[in-house]
Parts: sequence; structure tokens; C-alpha cells
Amino acid sequence: MLAAYIHAVATDDPGAEEPAGTRERLKDRFPRGATRRMTQLGLLMGAVLDPLRLTEMDTVVYASEFAESRALEGFLDSFPSASPTLFQTSIHPSAVQQWLIQRQQAVRTFFPMTGGPHLVAQALQVALLADTPRSIFCGGDERGTWLLEAGAASMRTFAFALALSRDPLGAMGEIKLAPSDHASGDLSLQRFFDALQGRESLALSPTAGLWLTLDWR
Repeated sequence: MLAAYIHAVATDDPGAEEPAGTRERLKDRFPRGATRRMTQLGLLMGAVLDPLRLTEMDTVVYASEFAESRALEGFLDSFPSASPTLFQTSIHPSAVQQWLIQRQQAVRTFFPMTGGPHLVAQALQVALLADTPRSIFCGGDERGTWLLEAGAASMRTFAFALALSRDPLGAMGEIKLAPSDHASGDLSLQRFFDALQGRESLALSPTAGLWLTLDWR
């Protein structure tokens, strides 16, 4: 069984807020002028990671199914004069990298992960197997526009981050992954986000062969 205690959680659920609205809402959390080229998801990830006070000894696991949908749309729309800036911000790890680079923040290990129905289970396994004193499991997606028609973008914008360690002192919750003979269940990244935001307990099979429990204190 893999297990860790939850010591901090941060979430941001902007609803139908457009990127310009997110930029205006969060601009005071970043250095002056830094938000001009940041993506909406980059702003949200910075906002949820900042309270966790990352250190160079942390492992960071980042899960996103579609990542920077708006930046990718903008990059594709920029052809035939392709925008190098939009290309740079449209790559999958961009949301976390924007914040790390801006702060010149070093971390021990960074695992950007993508996937479909089993993304949460796969990313959590990496976070719970980390050999550092603390691991940061973070994730999110950015609502697309025309890419939605091709099923290549998220229908919702959201971001979360939680700090995990094996120290029970002061923990606000616990998360476990155990072997199971249950059939694969359904635990999307959005569903996991909702549980974190609502401090909702979970007990389900996120993928074949595993049983996940999330409990709060």
C-alpha cells in the first residue's frame, strides 16, 4: 500500500472567467509585468502553488489532460506566421514551468504527466513513491474554445495543489492507494479536483487493480 498525509491544499475554480479576467484577478500575486505573457492555467497554477512554499528538496508531480488549450489554439491560429511565444506556452508542462522559472525556484524532481481516465491514479502513484521528504501533487486544465469541437480541450478551467508527506503531525487528511480486485472506476481529474475543493472523502477504484481512499480530519 502507498500512503501519504495531506498537509496543505489550494484550489482555484474560476468558472466561466475568461483569461483576461483571471489575469486581472491574480495580477497582484505576481511581479509587476510578469502576467502579460502567462497563460490562464499558468496564472492559476502559480496561485495554488505559491501558498505551498516549494523548496529545492520537493518532488513536483503535475497532471493535466489537455494543459494550455487557449495557448495551443492561439498558436495554431497564428499560422502561417507561427508565434514562438505561443508555441513555448502551449507545451504540456508550461503552466508549472511559467511559475518555477519566474521565481527561479528549483525543485528536486519534476514529473509532468498527461493521460485520460487513469491519469489521477498514475500521477498519484508517482507522487506517493517519491523519495523526497515532501511531494507536491498539482494539476488542472484550461477551458478551450474551438478545440472543444474536436474533443481536444477541457470543458472546464480549474487548478489544484496539495502537499504530501509521511509525517502525520499536523496533517489535515490522508490519501492511500492499495491493491484491489475491483473493476476500474471513474475518477477524472475534474472529479478529483471537486473532492479536494469540497473536502469530500473518496473510496473508489480509479483504475483496475487499485483502491483509492481520501479522508479528511
